[in-house]
Amino acid sequence: MRILIAPDSFKGSLSAKEVSNAIHEGIIAVFPNASIKKIPFSDGGEGAIDLLENFNLGKIENIFTEDSLGKKINASIFWLKKNQIAWIEMSQISGLSGLKKEEQNPMKTSTYGVGVLINHALNKGCKKLYLGLGGSSTHDMGAGIFVALGGELLDKNLSTISKGGSGLLECEKISFANLNPKIKSCEIVLGADVDNPLLGKNGAAKTYSSQKGATPKMIEELELGSKKFAELIQKSTGKKNINVKGGGSAGGVSAGLYGLINAKIENGFNILEKLIDFESYIKNSDLVISGEGHLDNQSKNGKLINKIGFLSKKNRKPLICIAGKVSLKETDYKYLGITKAWASTPSNYPLEKALKNSYSLIKKKAKVAINHYMKQEE
Repeated sequence: MRILIAPDSFKGSLSAKEVSNAIHEGIIAVFPNASIKKIPFSDGGEGAIDLLENFNLGKIENIFTEDSLGKKINASIFWLKKNQIAWIEMSQISGLSGLKKEEQNPMKTSTYGVGVLINHALNKGCKKLYLGLGGSSTHDMGAGIFVALGGELLDKNLSTISKGGSGLLECEKISFANLNPKIKSCEIVLGADVDNPLLGKNGAAKTYSSQKGATPKMIEELELGSKKFAELIQKSTGKKNINVKGGGSAGGVSAGLYGLINAKIENGFNILEKLIDFESYIKNSDLVISGEGHLDNQSKNGKLINKIGFLSKKNRKPLICIAGKVSLKETDYKYLGITKAWASTPSNYPLEKALKNSYSLIKKKAKVAINHYMKQEE
């Protein structure tokens, strides 16, 4: 039997590579002769550069920049073999995983450090730049990126607005006068990890900002700030960015950069899938196993498991999902193309303990899942 293992990371506990290894160990404990291919995947966010490097598609350049709170860090630009094409992974720079819980505050966290890398790539002659979104700690709609690229965002006193989500409500004027001119000759493609819009009950603030440390009061302020800033962008550029599909990705970075620098929005998984010809691996497998931290309603919004489910269904391959937690009903996850979903964490299991023991829990559940599948096939 040919088994393809292609999970996402379990945010807060394990990388996609670690999840792959745990599932692999569980399978061979039961089925030692299985032919297994591991492709730790990414929805465009965390793990995208690792994926590209594993397939030997280019080389890494390390750059000094700053994280979402201004601390100096080292981050990577992945230059694809076609030269002049770069991939930047937002989660490496402004990622939630790089902050302690008490530091998480989307009113303060900024995308400025991401803009530093984009600026560096532009100045090296980059003609096409992929910005992988997902896993961010920010909700500034790319304001920090825009400032790092030379743009100016000013308040009513013509002073620079505050960094982070709090600056969105302050902004009264956008200036493009000193924006890096090389941006006009570079195609910017945003690899969105979700399809959510910018605003509303399914928008960035109300769906994701609580995961980034926002209180109920902050969520309302971020919603108001996003609406105001998006309208200002639309007034300044003529780009209708408020209702653009995927505009809520990475705290509104998609909607912001779509309007500010004419960036394109594409699904991050779709971009990576084409770069490595991922569908061919599904076609050549008998069983696909994927997973993510939480299989819930958000999984329907263009997340990795949704995309792998579509390809598995298209190619008539059974798909097992091993998730830390499963909240979707069986009818819902089967609609996504998942044959069977398994929760690796027992009910009422303490979260801190679950995060600590993620590897062994996934390995154990992989044994159960493959045993169940083999009995069904008999």
